[in-house]
Amino acid sequence: MEPKFYSKENLRFLMHEVFNVAELCKRDAFKEHTPEEFDMILEAADSLSTTHLRPILLEMDRNPPHIVNGRVKVHPKMREIMKRFGEDGWISMSAPYEHGGQQVPFTILQMAGFIMAAANYSPMAYAFLTNGAAHLIETFGSKELFDTYVTKMFNGEWQGTMALSEPQAGSSLSDVVTSATPTDKGYYLIKGQKVFISCGDHDGVDNIVHLMLARIDGAPAGTNGISLFVVPRERYNDKGELEFNDVNTAGVFHKMGYHGAPIAHLMMGEAGDCRGYLLGEEHKGLSYMFQMMNEARIGVGANATSIASAAYYNSLEYANVRAQGRKLTEKDPNKPQTPIINHADVKRMLLFQKAIVEGSLSLVAQACIYYDNWKTSEGAEKEANFLKLELLTPIVKSYPAEMSILSTSAALQIFGGYGYTKEFMAELFFRETRIHTIHEGATAIHGMDLLGRKVMMKDGQATMLLMQEVMGDIEKAKQHESLKPYAEALEKKLGSLQEITVHLLGVAQSKGPEAYLSDATLYLELFGILAIGWQWLKQGITAEELKAAGSKQYSNEFIASKHHALQYFFEYELPKTEGLATRLKSKNKVTLNATAEEIV
Repeated sequence: MEPKFYSKENLRFLMHEVFNVAELCKRDAFKEHTPEEFDMILEAADSLSTTHLRPILLEMDRNPPHIVNGRVKVHPKMREIMKRFGEDGWISMSAPYEHGGQQVPFTILQMAGFIMAAANYSPMAYAFLTNGAAHLIETFGSKELFDTYVTKMFNGEWQGTMALSEPQAGSSLSDVVTSATPTDKGYYLIKGQKVFISCGDHDGVDNIVHLMLARIDGAPAGTNGISLFVVPRERYNDKGELEFNDVNTAGVFHKMGYHGAPIAHLMMGEAGDCRGYLLGEEHKGLSYMFQMMNEARIGVGANATSIASAAYYNSLEYANVRAQGRKLTEKDPNKPQTPIINHADVKRMLLFQKAIVEGSLSLVAQACIYYDNWKTSEGAEKEANFLKLELLTPIVKSYPAEMSILSTSAALQIFGGYGYTKEFMAELFFRETRIHTIHEGATAIHGMDLLGRKVMMKDGQATMLLMQEVMGDIEKAKQHESLKPYAEALEKKLGSLQEITVHLLGVAQSKGPEAYLSDATLYLELFGILAIGWQWLKQGITAEELKAAGSKQYSNEFIASKHHALQYFFEYELPKTEGLATRLKSKNKVTLNATAEEIV
C-alpha cells in the first residue's frame, strides 16, 4: 500500500462542494472544460506523483545537487521528469490555446501542484518555476522572444527561473545593481551576480532561461529604474546554434531542506559578453516581475500546505500503529499497550495538523478562485475580485508557511525520539517546509504589505469587500445550531480586528509609519487566524448541508472529522487572537524603542 500524502476526499470536497469549480466552466475562458475533466487532471497529478515523484523523495534528499566541472548535477531522473512535465502539458497547462496551452483554470493547476508537492516538493518546483517564467515572456515579450524561448520551456527542454536577489539586495530590490548596457545589436550586456536562484543551473534540461532584474545604465535609482531581461545560459548565434552566454555558476548553496532542487549563485558577464534581451518596456521590470511573484506567492502557500499534509498523514499512520503506554485509568501493567492515537495530547497534535492543513488548503483555493474570476471578468466584478485577491495574497503566502513549521514540528513530536532520526521521514518534512517563510518575501515583508498597503487599498475598499463576503458566510453559519457559536465568535473577533486597525491608523497619524508598522507581522498573524476561521466556517456550512441532504458522496467519518477539526480550530487557535490583540493595542513600542546597543 502506497503511503498517503494528501486526502483525495478532502480535495474533492473543497473543489466540488465548497468552491463549486463547475461555476468556472460557465466562464467563456473555461467553457471548453468540464468538472469531470478537472477530476481527470487531478487524477493524472496523483498518478504522476505516486509513480514518479514520491519514489525518489528520499534519494533526492540524501543526494543533493553538486557542481562538476562548473555545472550543477541533479538527480538523474530529473531529465526524464522534466520531459514528462512538458509532454503531459503540466508546464503549459494554464497558457491560452493560441499559445499552445490548455487554458486550464489557475485553481486546478494549483491543486495539481499541491498533490505533486505533497509527494515530493523539489521536482514540482522545476516545472512550476518554468511555467511562471514562460508566462512572463508570453504576457510581456515580443513574438521573437516567445518563439525563441517559450515552446522549449513548455516542452520541458529548457528551465525557467526568477533571478531577483543579489548578495547586497535580498528583499530590498531597490538596491539591485546588476547592470545592463545597451548595444546597437538588439541586446544588452549584463554584468553582475544573483544569489538564491532556484533551479538556476542543472543538467536536467538543455538550457536555463533566467528572467532577470537589472538596471540599464543611467536608469533612475530605486525600483523605478529596474528593467526585466531574458538572460539564457546559452544563446543562439548567427548560425542558429547554441553557444555559451557568459552566465557562470559560482556555487550551489547547501540547504537545510528542499535538497532535490539546486539554489545557485550566478555570475553574469565575467568575460564581458553576457547578453540580455529586454522584456517589455524599460524601467517596468519590477511591475512585470510582480505578476510572477504574486502567482508564486499563492504557490508558496500551497507548497507549505503540501508538505504539512505529507507530514500529517505520515504522523497519523504512525499514531495508529505505534503502541506506547496505557490509558490513565488502566493500572494493570500486564495489559497490552495502546496505540498512541488514543492519548488525548496526541489527538490534540493530530487535530492541530488537520486544522492547519485543511484550513490552509481552503484558503489557497479561495485565492485561486479570486484569481480565475479576476482574469475572466470585466468591470466591477473584475475590480472586486482583484481587490480581494490583493488583500488575501500576503495572508495566503504567510499563514500556511508559518503554520507549516509548527504543523510539521507536531508531526515530528508524535514520532518522539524516532522523529529526530533519518530512519523516519518526519525530520525531512520539518526541514523541507522551513524555506516557505523566506521564499517570495520573508514574513515581515508581507506583514508590512498587508498593513501598509493592502488594508487601506482604494480607501479600504478591498477590506470592505472581503469582510462583506465573510459576514455573508457568518450569517449562513448562524442558521445551523452546531455552527452558530463559532459564527458568533468569529463575528466578535472581526469587530476586534476593525478596532485594532482603527487604533493602528491613529498610531500612523500620531507616531509615523515606523511605529505603525513595527508590529505588522503580528497583525498579519492575527488576520491569518481569522481568515482560516472563515474558511473553516465555509467548510462547516458545506458539511452541514451535505449531512442534512443525506448525501452519500462522503463518508460519515469524513463529515464528522470536519466538525472535529472546526471545533479544534475555534477552541484552540482562535483564542490566540486575544494575546495578539492586546499586544497590537499597546502603546509601548518595545522593539522600536530598543537600540542596537541595548540588544546584547
